Amino acid sequence: MTNPCIGPDVKLLSSAFVHPSACLYGDITIGEGASVWPNVVMRAEVLKIVIGPNSNIQDFTMIHIGDRSDTVVGANCSITHHVTLHGCTIGDNCLIGIGATIMDGCIIGENSIVAGGTFLKERTVIPPNSIVMGMPGKVTRTRNNALANAFNAFMYRKNAEGFARGDYRVWASDSFRAEADAERTRLAALHGEAGG
Repeated sequence: MTNPCIGPDVKLLSSAFVHPSACLYGDITIGEGASVWPNVVMRAEVLKIVIGPNSNIQDFTMIHIGDRSDTVVGANCSITHHVTLHGCTIGDNCLIGIGATIMDGCIIGENSIVAGGTFLKERTVIPPNSIVMGMPGKVTRTRNNALANAFNAFMYRKNAEGFARGDYRVWASDSFRAEADAERTRLAALHGEAGG
């Protein structure tokens, strides 16, 4: 079934999931295994939006381009509920907390967490492995969050696969718990002690 809220310039790579209530217009690429959840809005009228593989854009998030900057989300990221991304770059394995706002020209280094409610003013650069909070946001701790953030992205990819086939309770099944435990073990081996 065709979604009337997905414009003709939008590119959905294999296994990408977009909820029917999401609206995407302009030069947008949704990577393999990425998911876009209810009531998300993305607009890229001039520049572009790129959502990396296995990343999730959660309910009520708004993503727009900046005046002179694309919006790029790396791989294995979680952009949680009610986030605003505006012309910024998010590195791989990041989690952006509920209600955060990240403005034009900001760069978030890989393996970072931006706490809920944080506001990052224009052109803020956050180094990799950071925990950021505040208004305006500042680095409050340094820690490699890759394991936790990649695992959260895995959970959302599996949830999206379930939603695509009409199964809205994937996370509750015993078989999924075993699969999630195996993935956590795999990621721990991949990232070592990352994620703490």
